[in-house]
Amino acid sequence: MTRIAVLGLGAMGSRMAARLLAAGHEVSVFNRTAERGAELESQGARLAASPREAATGAEAVIAMLRDDMASRAVWLDPETGALAGLGEGALAIESSTLTPGWVRDLAPAVAGAGGRFLEAPVAGSRPQAEAGQLIYFLGGAAETVEAARPVLDALGGARHHVGPAGAAAVVKLAVNALFGVQVAAVAEILGLFGKAGLDAEAAAAVLGETPVMSPAAKGAAGLMLAGNYAPLFPIDLVEKDFGYVAEAAAAAGAEMPTAEAVRRVYARAKTEGLGGDNIAGVAKLFA
Repeated sequence: MTRIAVLGLGAMGSRMAARLLAAGHEVSVFNRTAERGAELESQGARLAASPREAATGAEAVIAMLRDDMASRAVWLDPETGALAGLGEGALAIESSTLTPGWVRDLAPAVAGAGGRFLEAPVAGSRPQAEAGQLIYFLGGAAETVEAARPVLDALGGARHHVGPAGAAAVVKLAVNALFGVQVAAVAEILGLFGKAGLDAEAAAAVLGETPVMSPAAKGAAGLMLAGNYAPLFPIDLVEKDFGYVAEAAAAAGAEMPTAEAVRRVYARAKTEGLGGDNIAGVAKLFA
């Protein structure tokens, strides 16, 4: 498999496209803001004017987009959407963080266009995308998972097939919710340390020696103590994903009161102008 389209050239999509180029694939790219594709074009990518153009002739089409709305437009627009250019048997790989409901709607639309659908959201951020060490959660038919292996091998260090279409969205949202809950808790605790007169760095180091401090929480604490809020997973997206978690829970009849409470914390951070900060920037609320 050599002809691959990448739709969406944000922080993750651009790095994924670069990895595919480095692995020797022929890559076409599309982004709503075309300037984002200039560097990839200089590396050998073909810059397409629409998702349809990018998908035409591709053996696999990967989307890495912000939300359901962007995914719907990129795949389904009757004039410019990728499905209008998808070839018979081509892989449609949706790697965005989306609601399970939309993923379940997209899967039959891909099949109706003659393609093979795979949902493939990832755990990992910019460094993992650059290193080809993303962790994939895969939803779809086992044979489609196997067919996508040559593409995914260039991008990820692990693949987990978790069920049919929609299942991977649930798992990905669960991962983000668990991470977000931990980060918010660490932010509150560091705020407590500071206001109680403790040396926050020393106290956090003690917590780090206990089994209750996960690697993710430990990493977040380090960013907070260093005041490093450069966006890897911006609060805007964190809050969006918590909204999707709430939607998925409601659809499944599940209660998630902790996640809902933490969602309000990130919503407050957005209201206070922290939406562009990395998730660790939530610590500013409690400093």
